[in-house]
Amino acid sequence: MSLFLNQFLKFFFLMTPFFVLSMYLSMTQDWETRQKRKLAFSVGVSAFIICTVLVFFGRYIFDAFAITLDAFRIGGGALLFLTSVGLVTSNVTDKKQSIQTIDPNCNIYSIAVVPLAIPVTIGPGTTGAMLVIGAESTSFQIQLITLAAVALALTVLTVMLAAASWLEEKLGRNMIMIMSKLTGLILAAMASQMIFQGVRSFLVAAKS
Repeated sequence: MSLFLNQFLKFFFLMTPFFVLSMYLSMTQDWETRQKRKLAFSVGVSAFIICTVLVFFGRYIFDAFAITLDAFRIGGGALLFLTSVGLVTSNVTDKKQSIQTIDPNCNIYSIAVVPLAIPVTIGPGTTGAMLVIGAESTSFQIQLITLAAVALALTVLTVMLAAASWLEEKLGRNMIMIMSKLTGLILAAMASQMIFQGVRSFLVAAKS
């Protein structure tokens, strides 16, 4: 149970839920409630498929390109750290002015994958971290626990997006911005841990 909760929290914050919520609100501000909920569900399903591929095939990707796990910990951690810096330093509410509202009559399934699933929900830093977590899963049982944690994290995110208008009314844009910045701080700590672990393992291997 502790492993499941740990993985759930990791994945939930890796998906930067409050940043995704802010972008989702900006893109769908002229949409009807029914369309917003349909899009939220499509984003959740698309992101789950992408995460499943990353978690289960991360180790094979490393082998194909002859990349060590420690090297990817360092590189993925660096990308995740840059993502966290972007969340902390940027004003999420100001991005509403620079993002055009998506036409409600467009193909919902196409925008659910790009840009909402990739790169808004699953960006480069998130991708790297998920590949590392998947490669660290040493048994099929752990992989299933990881996948269940991904499913729960995405379920929570999907519910947040489906209730986006209600959350905006109750929390306000400023609170969503603050929560996004706090998420960035947590990502920075996770990124530092990934880099530290990669460097430490590399130094131990170099000494032996």
